[in-house]
Amino acid sequence: MRLGRIASPDGVAFVSIEGEGGESVAKEIAEHPFGTPTFTGRSWPLADVRLLAPILASKVVCIGKNYAAHAAEMGGVAPADPVIFMKPSTSIIGPNASIVLPPSSSQVDYEGELAIVIGRPCKDVPAARALDVVLGYTVANDVTARDQQKHDGQWTRGKGYDTFCPLGPWIETSLDPSDLEIVTEVDGEVRQRSRTSLLLHDIPKFIEWVTTVMTLLPGDVLLTGTPEGVGPLHAGQNVSVTVEGIGTLTNPIAAKR
Repeated sequence: MRLGRIASPDGVAFVSIEGEGGESVAKEIAEHPFGTPTFTGRSWPLADVRLLAPILASKVVCIGKNYAAHAAEMGGVAPADPVIFMKPSTSIIGPNASIVLPPSSSQVDYEGELAIVIGRPCKDVPAARALDVVLGYTVANDVTARDQQKHDGQWTRGKGYDTFCPLGPWIETSLDPSDLEIVTEVDGEVRQRSRTSLLLHDIPKFIEWVTTVMTLLPGDVLLTGTPEGVGPLHAGQNVSVTVEGIGTLTNPIAAKR
C-alpha cells in the first residue's frame, strides 16, 4: 500500500494512493494510517490534489556516516557504532516545497536517503523483531548546512533549519529495504548513486540501537544515512531523490527572502 497525505479543496487528509501515472487516485483514510486503515469513501484524482509530507513525525532520528564511501569523502573512517543525531519536526516539508537556503550558511548540501516510518510505540526492540514496528518507507533529503556542521562540531544547527527535511512522495508499506538503489539528481544531473545493501548498520540494527535510547512513536521517522557524492545546492536549482520501489522526491531551492 502507498500511504500519503494530501491537501485538497476539502482539506488535509491521509490517503491510500492507488493506480499508476495519470490514473492514480487518492482514497481518503479515516483518522490515521496506522494499523488497518478504514476509508471514508471520498477520493480524488491524484492530479487534482497536492501531495504533502506523508507523515507528521514527533521527531526525526538520523544516523551519520552509514556508508563507508561517504565517511571517506567526509575525511574520516566510519564509526564502529551507529552515531545518531536528530532533526526537529519543523524541518519537514513535502514534495515540491522549497528548500530555503539560510543566509547564515555559505554551503548547503543535499543528502539523499531512504527513510523508515515507525508504525507503533516501541522501546528496546531487538533487531530480530525490528521490522515489526515499521509502517513503511519513504524518500528523504537530509539537507545540511555543511559549513555550520563543521564549525559547530555537533550537528543540530547545520541539520535543523526549517525545510531541511523533505519527505515523500508517499510511504510504501510493502517493500524489502535491504537492496534498493538510491539516486540523487540536481537539475537532472546524477550526483549520488548507491544501494542500501551498502549500509554499514542495517535497518534492524539501526532500529535496535535507537530504541535502546528513546521511545519511538507512530509516525516517527528514521533516516538511514547518505551515500557518497554529497554536494552544494544553489537557489534556482531542483534536487530530486529517487529510491527504487518508492518513487521520486523533488524540491526546488530558494534563497530566503
